[in-house]
Amino acid sequence: MASPRLLRRCLFAALSAVLVASAATGAAHADPSDVSASASDVSAAATVFSDTFDGAAGSAVNSSRWSLETGDNVNNHERQYYTSGANNAALDGQGHLVITAKKENPANYQCWYGTCQYTSARMNTSGKFSAQYGHVESRMKIPRGQGMWPAFWMLGTDIGSVGWPNSGEIDVMENVGFEPSTVHGTIHGPGYSGSAGIGAGYTLSNGQAFADAFHTFAVDWAPNSIKWSVDGVVYQTRTPADVGGNTWAFNKPFFLILNLAVGGYWPGDPNSSTAFPAQLVVDSVSVTTSDTPSGGGAIRGLAGKCADVAGASSANGTAVQLYDCNGSAAQQWTVGSDGTIRALGKCLDVTGGATADGTTTQLYDCNGSAAQKWAVSSANDIVNPQANKCLDVTGNNSANGTRLQIWTCSGAANQKWTVG
Repeated sequence: MASPRLLRRCLFAALSAVLVASAATGAAHADPSDVSASASDVSAAATVFSDTFDGAAGSAVNSSRWSLETGDNVNNHERQYYTSGANNAALDGQGHLVITAKKENPANYQCWYGTCQYTSARMNTSGKFSAQYGHVESRMKIPRGQGMWPAFWMLGTDIGSVGWPNSGEIDVMENVGFEPSTVHGTIHGPGYSGSAGIGAGYTLSNGQAFADAFHTFAVDWAPNSIKWSVDGVVYQTRTPADVGGNTWAFNKPFFLILNLAVGGYWPGDPNSSTAFPAQLVVDSVSVTTSDTPSGGGAIRGLAGKCADVAGASSANGTAVQLYDCNGSAAQQWTVGSDGTIRALGKCLDVTGGATADGTTTQLYDCNGSAAQKWAVSSANDIVNPQANKCLDVTGNNSANGTRLQIWTCSGAANQKWTVG
């Protein structure tokens, strides 16, 4: 379901110079501690951005990674004034960023509707970090309450020159307070923006609310493909076929944005039931990008051959096999922080979730199950913890097409793998 916003959540005029500079210079990286691309793994991860928000309680976010925006937003009729410093965005000393929306106006801030009633925070990585393709995720706990509008999203770095919606917008996660059990993922571009944005919702089962616990929201982004997931479960995929003949605006660099809005056309305004302060608690933000279309690197095993998706088919149930390394997308794997190993937008899966020796492996839609969780050990084993068994080349046979399976870990050569 497309987001029913009428107008984009604009960037403020104070940031226009930063955005133009970003468009002119292209992708930029955060400080060197956030970028890892060693000679041994450059094909697997050309750029890694990671912020786990470690620091003293009350301190502001790292300014080498994030810029805080200031001002109001008339375009969506939001009610908050975004502030700088640590008043509305601060570390909690326990490895979290806390974005706090408050019912206050400590400095006589003026908004589009008059004297502002609320403050909050919005931050972005423009001019500091941008990425083109990869796995983009944040683990967070969202607030509850009518009028709350937390979001984790991205804009094209060329927004300063082409404007919105031509820049493209990828909403990794949005929630509006009147839907406590549902989050939305949406794309906006030329001809499909605002209320015509293209997306879908993901709803927790049994009446659970997203505000009750931390959840991981992510996109897996490749040329002409974006997949959204919650806690590892993919719930929608978008390609150029979905944009009705309009321009697909997502094959270029984007930067990250985190914010907590109060009110607006979509969520509606707070009411007497809304509790303030309201907090968006962010545990981590990470981006793994690659210079390969599938967003990963090879997994090499017996006889120097590679883990391979048979026929380069992304159909559910496709066999995972051993094959001569050839650099194709069928051999490009991404090891995720969620324990998944992915290729062609799907997950390495133990068939039927079985745990017996000899159970084959396959490619399957990522669903967050234990059959899709793997641990890569320092001993070069790839272990499925549910079965406590190793990824294994059947029969110690190095012939092309030999099926990969799980088997009791033995330390044998047919269970040893080099990732990346």
